[in-house]
Amino acid sequence: MFLTPPSEHAPRRVLALADDLSGAAETAAALRLPGRIVLGPAAAPPAEGEALVLDLDTRQMDADAAARIVRASVRDAVDGAVLMKKTDSLLRGNLAAETAAYAEGAGGLVVAPALPVAGRTVRDGIVHLHGVPLHATDAWRAESRPAPRSVAAALGAAGTEVVPLRAVRSPLGELADRLHTLAEAGLIPVCDAETDADLDAIAAAALHLGAGVRLMGTGGLAAALGRVLGAAGAPPAGPRASPDGADAAAGALAADGPSAGPGPAATRPLLVVVGTAEPTAVAQIAQLTAAGARHIVLPADLLARPGARLPLAVDPDGITVVSIGATQGIRIDTARRMAAGLGRAVAALPYPTDLVLTGGETARRVLDALGVTQLIPVGEIHHGAVHCRTPDGRRVVTRPGSHGDTGSLLRIARALRPRHPFVPAEPPTPGAEFSASAHPQPVSYVPQGEAL
Repeated sequence: MFLTPPSEHAPRRVLALADDLSGAAETAAALRLPGRIVLGPAAAPPAEGEALVLDLDTRQMDADAAARIVRASVRDAVDGAVLMKKTDSLLRGNLAAETAAYAEGAGGLVVAPALPVAGRTVRDGIVHLHGVPLHATDAWRAESRPAPRSVAAALGAAGTEVVPLRAVRSPLGELADRLHTLAEAGLIPVCDAETDADLDAIAAAALHLGAGVRLMGTGGLAAALGRVLGAAGAPPAGPRASPDGADAAAGALAADGPSAGPGPAATRPLLVVVGTAEPTAVAQIAQLTAAGARHIVLPADLLARPGARLPLAVDPDGITVVSIGATQGIRIDTARRMAAGLGRAVAALPYPTDLVLTGGETARRVLDALGVTQLIPVGEIHHGAVHCRTPDGRRVVTRPGSHGDTGSLLRIARALRPRHPFVPAEPPTPGAEFSASAHPQPVSYVPQGEAL
């Protein structure tokens, strides 16, 4: 019914939806297509040859409101666009409600939530973190409910069927036929995947079914989609990561042109905003302060209090890192208010700064407070740490709270300020950098008490 032969040139107009800002930036970097990130939910449709990544900001909403926003975004999509829904690799958020809304009117929906670069694979329809089933880890410790035992359980009432690895690794035509058969039966294929090659096969098979079929998965599937579209048409021109991430990113930044602000980029203030209180973040901050960065801790109760004065003073010639002082962890019910407090503190600064923002909720609230509505992807410093620029010239790096080892923030600072006297110029320890083919060391499965 919806199975159509692929055109000579695969469609290059892409609309990707994300439920938080760091996920949107991760998706834009993974696609490696010319495009923009819009802090939605409203946005003009993507132009021909463009990838529009829309941050719907639904992660912390109630399920019904999130579903309404997803439904409206899909309804406004232009005909012939490739639709991709970015999901959290740990299956957090309003996954069941948003999936149901996203699937409405589709010729089929193909789900592949693996993220091999971060050690997150799917086997027998179950997400595994470095080989351990998600529900057997502490990954959902900060959530108000237990982790789902399978992808099907996370999708709620939707009818699903697992597509095992042996089917994913079968010839393209056989995999496409299997996906077609399941969609014709009203089922959502949940695809196992352990490698980028598995995700490439899933993306290619889904595109083979025609424009009516929609994709849903992590940044890993977005990267596969970008590779498949790039192979079918012109070479990709979007941001890219490199094994020597910091040095490559520094070169991209230099080519990006001058920033808005009081002085040259190398001397302009750099503010790192950390929206998490878990041990890995503490170690990341310690590496920055050991390199000379100034550290300011803002009390959690003060951040969560609307209208409170927030004592944030940024070193005008250096690097400042601000974090949340929450000895008992960050509670889910106050996380958004604290992120909004961080946004107010940054917006109150007397001059603009370049920004490093960890966690999608923190990133969105800070940029909302600054009036930023659009980002242009420039490069990727390491997996998930995406450098963008704003229309007024600010340099902004976003990174999911659950990504990055203990050296992550220091590597980001080195990329943004390669000649800064506070930051060591020597190369990182061999093997410490991320790349598209390297797996990060499992410091912790997920931040505890992340403000997202």
